Amino acid sequence: MKKKLVIWELISESLRQHIPVMLLYVLQSDGSSPGRQGFFMAVNAVGNLVGSIGGGIMEHKFVEMARERLMQGEEVAAVRRQVHDKSSPGDQSGMICSGEQTILLYRVTNKEAAVIQQIIHCLSQYKNGLLHLSPAGLQFREGPGSSEFMMHSPDNWVYTEQLGHRDHLYLVGGGHCSLAFSKIMFMLDFYIHVYDNRPGLNTFLQNECAHEKVIVEDYSQLKGMIPEGQHNYVVVMTMGYRSDDVVIRALLHKQFRYLGMLGSQAKITQLFEGYKAEGISSQVLQRIHAPVGMQIKSQTPEEIAVSIAAEIIRERNTPASG
Repeated sequence: MKKKLVIWELISESLRQHIPVMLLYVLQSDGSSPGRQGFFMAVNAVGNLVGSIGGGIMEHKFVEMARERLMQGEEVAAVRRQVHDKSSPGDQSGMICSGEQTILLYRVTNKEAAVIQQIIHCLSQYKNGLLHLSPAGLQFREGPGSSEFMMHSPDNWVYTEQLGHRDHLYLVGGGHCSLAFSKIMFMLDFYIHVYDNRPGLNTFLQNECAHEKVIVEDYSQLKGMIPEGQHNYVVVMTMGYRSDDVVIRALLHKQFRYLGMLGSQAKITQLFEGYKAEGISSQVLQRIHAPVGMQIKSQTPEEIAVSIAAEIIRERNTPASG
């Protein structure tokens, strides 16, 4: 989220200094396009730029286009389709990765300075809001909303996107793996909640990437503290077998996008055999990623963190069923 925040801050600072500034936004992307929908960047008239719409020759071309429009004083929003295929009869980007993008070039003006400040305040406070772009201008409001893009013509289109943290990570256990894992997931724009039952744990106290840190008296309390949801991811990595068991029992029948548990195969097998003996169905247990993470022979907390992050990325980028 910080990477996105600095883009809006550059726009705000440019407006404050009366420096012309252009917003470049990927409104739509298909196929193997390197810049996905929602990628954006800012370019101002004195050469400052931050963010990305996908990189490569295509991005370079658009940066130069933005600078030229700024020099000419153009304020009309322009939507450009880019096809990453040299055999395309038109709108070639110069890239050969296949796929295509629809990119907006939008000159931000002083009349929108207050709106930009609203966006910055919202993101700084870890809140959510809805960005609205159209030929009529740039608008924003705090609160939830849906993302969509509809284009009827170059002069009749609308793009909306929810800004802020969409995905939440609920991390149970604040040890060394938790600390390393939080650092990676922070970079991936997850809102991170960490729970532990040890108030003085040094790694819990050192975790500056977590947005919320909560000490619980008993892990069974998590049943009422961690909500269900298609954008909620849970990873259990407490200090031992018994505490992992308490957490899993508290969350077992909730619906999450992802529920994983750290541990050896022997520990997982013993836990699951006990659950099956109690009558818990295999269908319920199959929803748990255990042992958590992709199998890359990870050993250190950092390697373990990478393996779990990779599995969650795969899950997040796979269309949800149902």
